[in-house]
Amino acid sequence: MSTTPAPAASPTRPSRGGARTLAVTSGKGGVGKTFVTANLAAALAARGLRVLVLDADLGLANLDVVLNLHPKITLHDVFTEKATLEQAILPAPGGFHVLLAGSGMVEYSRLTPEVREKLLHIIELVKPRFDWVLLDTGAGISDVVLYAVSLATDVLVVATPEPTSLTDAYATIKVLVTQQDRRHVGLVLNQASRPGEGKLICGQLQQVLQRFVGSLPGQGFKLELLGEVKADLAVRQAVLKRQLLLEHFPGSDAAQSIKALATRLLS
Repeated sequence: MSTTPAPAASPTRPSRGGARTLAVTSGKGGVGKTFVTANLAAALAARGLRVLVLDADLGLANLDVVLNLHPKITLHDVFTEKATLEQAILPAPGGFHVLLAGSGMVEYSRLTPEVREKLLHIIELVKPRFDWVLLDTGAGISDVVLYAVSLATDVLVVATPEPTSLTDAYATIKVLVTQQDRRHVGLVLNQASRPGEGKLICGQLQQVLQRFVGSLPGQGFKLELLGEVKADLAVRQAVLKRQLLLEHFPGSDAAQSIKALATRLLS
């Protein structure tokens, strides 16, 4: 592996060869980002696609908790060359695979040249092996989160109708436009309380963003509502039991919403 640090600003996104790469991120924690990522992976895998979820929340990983997995080998072991990539890629419930990060790894909370190089290298290695690679990033706009997002060709922001979530989602999208030159961002509204709420909120965010983005020469931007996951008691039951919603409550409203999100992405 080369030890040359990746450029400090505006990292080049990986080519579109191999898997389609999708970063799932959020402005704040607690909005169901990892829940959406895991169940979206299951929905894509149910279509016969090879799917990998990479836990890119390097410091506070919790994908293993959501999936009730107890890995002996994590991304940390691959980074430190204590294990191979093949050993770290594990089958998960739902028919997809995961590459889990170790939780509480303080050394990965800062974006050092070494972390940049290794994360990019891992993603380039797994892309030819899968149809989809989902990056479950951390929340917010730290340099680690933004770098992980920059490595994906597409980005999905998860938010809830709560004002704090929407404010942080706006801030995140604004940074993605200015720092990464994103012209298109997908939005998933989780815990929607009524039909059409996602469309209304997406329109409001688009208006505010367009006022800002419109002031940038040559910029055109679209925030697209890709999914609206209904508030559903089945979600809480699945999360508490550490089970995939699509496997244990496939007929629930929220599960149908996730399946619709997968269909939208594939179209």
